[in-house]
Amino acid sequence: MLKGLIGKKVGMARLFLSGSEVVPVTAIEVGPCVVVQPKTRDKEGYEAVQLGFGPVADKKVNRPQAGHFKARGTTPHRVLREFRVDDAAQYEAGQTVSVDLFQIGDLVDVTGTTKGRGFTGVVKRYGFSGGNDTHGCTSHRVPGSIGTSATPSRVVKGRKMPGQYGRDRKTVRNLIVIDVRLEENLLLVRGAVPGANGGLVTVRKAS
Repeated sequence: MLKGLIGKKVGMARLFLSGSEVVPVTAIEVGPCVVVQPKTRDKEGYEAVQLGFGPVADKKVNRPQAGHFKARGTTPHRVLREFRVDDAAQYEAGQTVSVDLFQIGDLVDVTGTTKGRGFTGVVKRYGFSGGNDTHGCTSHRVPGSIGTSATPSRVVKGRKMPGQYGRDRKTVRNLIVIDVRLEENLLLVRGAVPGANGGLVTVRKAS
């Protein structure tokens, strides 16, 4: 059975549940996804289903991609992702899978790419306290000493240093499905998910 779909983060809101409970939710546009290629153990060596999300015009894909879609009789899609299944033979190219795969109360794992912050220092990247904000201090936002004196007389590996912050692949696990809106292809999950609004995400049922 297929346990995941491709989606797009729409944004955050809040819902008022019974008993005056206010719940922060993230709206995710999940699907509809099209089965592009079932992959079987006999041919590919493993059981999986390749899904497509976000139809695009033929001129928006290159020739190898166009040949891949044409060979399977499906329309071009912007995003392709694979999801493992127990038996891929029960799926066929062109089949549509929608958000009704999920039910209210399900636990899901959402994977996305966090917002990119560029090159940042240790205060923003790791939450270092920095130096004193007083007269005479010349080290307000620097990491401080990074050496280890005479032994071993070098900077050890893994030292927290300035660098690229964000744009990492992250997974938030065990989010509760609060609501499923079939007519809008929307999935409302409790809490936040990685990435900016409009960012690509994958939603899988928690194992």
